[in-house]
Amino acid sequence: MRRTHILFDFFGTLVDYSPSRTEQGYDSTYALLRELGAALTYEEFLDAWARVSAGFDRLSDLDDHEFSMAEAGTELLGQVLPREPGPAEVEEFVTRYVGEWSAGVHYLPGLKELVGELSGEHRLAVVTNTHLATLVPGHLTAMGLLEAFDAVVTSVEVGWRKPHPAIYATALDLLGIEASAAVFVGDTYGPDFEGPERCGMEAYLIDPHRRAAVPEERRLGSVFDLPERLRTRSGARGVAGR
Repeated sequence: MRRTHILFDFFGTLVDYSPSRTEQGYDSTYALLRELGAALTYEEFLDAWARVSAGFDRLSDLDDHEFSMAEAGTELLGQVLPREPGPAEVEEFVTRYVGEWSAGVHYLPGLKELVGELSGEHRLAVVTNTHLATLVPGHLTAMGLLEAFDAVVTSVEVGWRKPHPAIYATALDLLGIEASAAVFVGDTYGPDFEGPERCGMEAYLIDPHRRAAVPEERRLGSVFDLPERLRTRSGARGVAGR
């Protein structure tokens, strides 16, 4: 069956980024906490946020359910403020924190041209783990690429993160295709290779240092290797079908 769709991971695949939750610099977020009444140093804020985030991560690791930035932000504010936070305060914390965290997200030169090339032969979508539904669409908009994708499926909206099968099933249902019609491309073995393969998709892993045990024809140095790899695959299939 012809692979008509390409599903992309986002972080580490379509953008470079720092996964750290503390190294980017959070002066504005910390200033907000002080305005709201938190009596802690900047370092204490980072330590508290790291502990809260790690706690949510440990729970998610049990079954791949996803948590939201609002949930984590509510927990943090509840710990550092002398009162229960209101919804507007949580929203402002999330907005400021994510804005500063995004300083660690870097757009790849030439990506717009790559997406344009791939969209000439395939329909495109993003399937990403994220704690905020608006984060990835916002970056795609800033990159001038949002309209190139038929769908942006986020773990926080689905409720399950990759490699849980529910997030892939949601994406396939939304696109109206079978798994056999899709290629999945990402940079993390479990979520972006093993999970999609188990669901019936053909996966390609960005693995320039050859750390994962994947077939060589499915290993990419970067996302920019994908067009040639797909052409090679298509040509090999054509020869085999003669």
